[in-house]
Amino acid sequence: MTTEDSTDKTIRPLLDWLLEKYPDTPKKRAKQWITAGRVSVNGEIVRKPNQPITGPPITIELLDRQATTLNCGPDGWQIHPRVNLLYLDTALAIVNKGPGLLSVSAEPDDLSALSILADFLAGKLRARDRGIAGRSLPPAYRRLQPLPVHRLDQYTSGVFCMAMNPSARETLIEQLSSHTMHREYVAYVEGCPSESKGTWRNWLKQSPDGLRQLVVPKLGFGGPRSVVADVVEAITHYELIAEFIVPGSRQAITKLRLRLETGRKHQIRAQAAHAGLPLVGDRIYNPKYHSDAPKTHRIDFPRQALHAEVLSLEHPDKPGKRMIWTAALPKDLQELEARLRDGS
Repeated sequence: MTTEDSTDKTIRPLLDWLLEKYPDTPKKRAKQWITAGRVSVNGEIVRKPNQPITGPPITIELLDRQATTLNCGPDGWQIHPRVNLLYLDTALAIVNKGPGLLSVSAEPDDLSALSILADFLAGKLRARDRGIAGRSLPPAYRRLQPLPVHRLDQYTSGVFCMAMNPSARETLIEQLSSHTMHREYVAYVEGCPSESKGTWRNWLKQSPDGLRQLVVPKLGFGGPRSVVADVVEAITHYELIAEFIVPGSRQAITKLRLRLETGRKHQIRAQAAHAGLPLVGDRIYNPKYHSDAPKTHRIDFPRQALHAEVLSLEHPDKPGKRMIWTAALPKDLQELEARLRDGS
């Protein structure tokens, strides 16, 4: 009879055992393999990097897990008048959201991009294109339930992602936290920055009612070493794309490309206004659009002129594979730019 002496056993986190087997693999990637369900221990998949594993001996295998991808074509599937599905597999979904629609429901009965996708997966909605509407989703998609990762403001249009399982959500949120998920926006602002490229660095604190962000000093309230409670840093990089002059005035409207380094609520809107460049149509941060302001001194536009144009991330189930999606300007922003260009 042959037995292993219990004193020779070692209890270590799975991540340590995996890095021992694949010593050239970065720790972050090894962790992603585990959370994506690609690592089996003695024939069973383990998704927790810190799960204690007793060994040796143990058998660790790296599985070649491939997410099943729905072919949405180059233009995506229009599953609702304000939701265009750009990409879908068993790990994540990418949608292009129209203005005026919530990203994620605040109340159970709220209509949102997330609830619309859930209804589509459940078979309650069909793609609006006749050539696509008759196609049925593979059975695997019927069991999926979209989960929130990040959000766009209700009146901001553009591309954003949702997770299709808790493990993928954890990985995507980690990319947000580490700033490896890249997001670029297009905005139309009043005024022109002094430099064609630059960076806004500010400290934000939500107002007591939670409806807006306030730009505050990092230090204050109690001495030079104190930090204001609930204050977070916001970093946005900007680049000037085009400049337009409003006929009959000296007012300039500037088209900016903005890249988020951090992702705070109302970040772009609050920072742009603080920089003296409030967004066209912004009812919160641009005083010209407050309810008591005269309408004669502003461009007629029904929402903040902000669009999430580009999203780039690493696929949760395919570590090292970077993917990118682009959402064209919606009709209202195309019309706004056309008006600015022809001076109407």
